[in-house]
Amino acid sequence: MSRHAVDRRKSPEGGRLKNFIEVEKNSGEEGTHPASKALSERPVKRAEAKRLREYVRIERGHKA
Repeated sequence: MSRHAVDRRKSPEGGRLKNFIEVEKNSGEEGTHPASKALSERPVKRAEAKRLREYVRIERGHKA
């Protein structure tokens, strides 16, 4: 016997993020919590040393 259609899991398609963005669009400035606003505006941290290393590698003429 196979499972009922309701008992099967759907494939993850980023539903949580999609719903978060939808709520953020609909609620506007007056409805957002300061913590969630701070999280969405937080800059992404990147490894500056790795970026510099890649630029130096390119300047030296090394490919891939």
